[in-house]
Amino acid sequence: MRTKAIIGFLLASLAQPALAAASPELIGLESQLNSLVGSRAGEYGIAALDLRDGTSVSVNGETPFPMASTVKVAIAATYLSQVDHGRRKLDDMIAGRSAAKLMELMITRSDNVATDQLLANLGGPAAVQTWLTFNGMTGIRMDRTIAQLLRDRRNLYDSQDVATPLAMVTMLGKIDSGNVLGSNSRAVLLELMSRCMTGTHRIRALLPPGTRVEDKTGTLNGVTNSIGFITMPDGRRVAVAVFARGGTERQRGIAEAARAIYDRFAANVRTSFTALIPAR
Repeated sequence: MRTKAIIGFLLASLAQPALAAASPELIGLESQLNSLVGSRAGEYGIAALDLRDGTSVSVNGETPFPMASTVKVAIAATYLSQVDHGRRKLDDMIAGRSAAKLMELMITRSDNVATDQLLANLGGPAAVQTWLTFNGMTGIRMDRTIAQLLRDRRNLYDSQDVATPLAMVTMLGKIDSGNVLGSNSRAVLLELMSRCMTGTHRIRALLPPGTRVEDKTGTLNGVTNSIGFITMPDGRRVAVAVFARGGTERQRGIAEAARAIYDRFAANVRTSFTALIPAR
């Protein structure tokens, strides 16, 4: 029994993307992000994870923030994992529409009604929390449906329906790696996120034209969030989570943080490539 437990622990550890310390080339990014958000009103939580080597940087990375609609990525992943295991299908009809259509509306348009219909079919928030827990994703907590979340009186420091920035990029990393979703399901989710219509003024806003982004936004009164993937010029992918509460111009703050992350990681790519070129 002890041997099986040890093997299980090792397998679970291998399934998780490691969060490594920032490399020397990226050492200034956290200071830059601290300075950037420190000059703004409100509070920001930021994390970025290099999906190739596990390098990570964060600001308030272990602080819980309201997820708002960024939780819809976890809902989609929970449903798709059920598809992977043959328990559900994307062409299953739910409330008069296919699961595939509900998921498209949920991710690309952040449709709340479609979200709650898909969530009810799964078994409610507890089903998503079970999926998160089963896959070792701590630091993310889902308690309510979207309708309940919108009805409840809440404040900016609600303890329910929250995630830390580092937990969120860890979840994104597991999705991207294929450790928690099959290749077809991963492709479905990333394709939907690439067509997100609600994020044009957030992660995408200040990135170079043509940069590939797969993202999902979240918005509540006083809360503005954006999570997703940014692809660097050499194909390296970075998972990003930016949560903001309080203050003003939060969308601009998210866009500036995303651009700072892009510039530093892209510079790291150039530095690493140059280091491989032999001196002449």
